[in-house]
Amino acid sequence: MNTRKLSPLDRVFDQLDQALRTVHAAPPPASRPNPAGDLPDKAMTERERRHAAGLMRVNHAGEVMAQGLYQGQALTARLDAVRDKMEQAAVEEFDHLAWCDDRLAELRDRPSRLGPVWYTGAFLLGAGAGLAGDRWSLGFVSETEDQVINHLEEHLGRLPPGDQRSRAIIEQMKSDEARHGAEAREAGGHPLPAPARGLMTLVSRVMTRTAYWF
Repeated sequence: MNTRKLSPLDRVFDQLDQALRTVHAAPPPASRPNPAGDLPDKAMTERERRHAAGLMRVNHAGEVMAQGLYQGQALTARLDAVRDKMEQAAVEEFDHLAWCDDRLAELRDRPSRLGPVWYTGAFLLGAGAGLAGDRWSLGFVSETEDQVINHLEEHLGRLPPGDQRSRAIIEQMKSDEARHGAEAREAGGHPLPAPARGLMTLVSRVMTRTAYWF
């Protein structure tokens, strides 16, 4: 069966559809089982519940940004192989989005209200990285995943001790992000210069501190 090759305009409309579904619709069902499985949802104090929800809201916002990054990079990638890699990574990140969404519902809380801001900003960053060249774009993925792993490790240390369901989800996310980063490096990603890494760290701090509350 022949597969129709998407034109640049087709890709633009596809990106718009992806953005709307990511920000305004419930995420599609995860392709893998929820890592929390049958772990008990132990009782927490109201303060612990709000804190766990704030951390998972940050993780949910991070996954919204991941969709924007990968879709922006896929749109501007020059090689089909790199574009396919970005699109496949975005599909896998949807599992994380669905798991975080489920956990927020269990914690009787909500995702960040600033989803459109996170997605749009990340999309522009990803598109810019793609325009710089495929090797720089892959390097951007590698650096992004390294920074995500750092903040996931921080969250593991800050979760309420009894919140094993959130912990299981974050542990699996951390494993997946490490694999994505390694794959980007193996595909030829260039290490980013210090100013670019610093800017990414700044953006990450703004997002994590804001999404915790909003």
